Amino acid sequence: MHQELFDILTRLEMQDQQERAQNLLREQRLRAMRPDSAKLLFTLVVANKAQTIVEIGSSAGYSTLWLAYAASITGGQVVACELNSTKADNIRTNLEKAHLADYVQILVGDARDLLRQRKEPIDFVFIDGEKDQYESYFDVVYKQLGVGSMVVADNAVSHADELLDYITYVQNHPNLESVTVPIGKGLEITVKTAA
Repeated sequence: MHQELFDILTRLEMQDQQERAQNLLREQRLRAMRPDSAKLLFTLVVANKAQTIVEIGSSAGYSTLWLAYAASITGGQVVACELNSTKADNIRTNLEKAHLADYVQILVGDARDLLRQRKEPIDFVFIDGEKDQYESYFDVVYKQLGVGSMVVADNAVSHADELLDYITYVQNHPNLESVTVPIGKGLEITVKTAA
């Protein structure tokens, strides 16, 4: 990892810790995923040699930076969907400073609407949007996933009650294998096993 990327990630991690310590409202916080979860996310993308990587919910772009770093290794491209245009601008700035902007296309708007317009196969999806919409996010990308494609959803442990329907859905789907990994806030890691 080069120094510029390391410095930006460290700054975002410190900001996230400070905002949590100040008990800021959720809407006012950075809302970054935990560093250990982000490293696992990065590892999964690289190990799967993912080319088309979709991120649903970028917030401050902490996870986007990790995904872009992975894409720089796999030769892939990240399609990052973010609802908030101000956050999208901040993500662009951080990606440029980290020299990773060429690996990310940022789309502003509701991920479900944005992704319905796209038809290319997807190798890897990271879901970290509104908790009550995880299942609908998944349904939008499902047909574009090939056998072996992976979907990782954050907050599977920290928001287990809110994500119960989603987790039950992916763990009982006949064409999927899914497991909850208790790292960070919990990741639900799902692989498509049949068309």
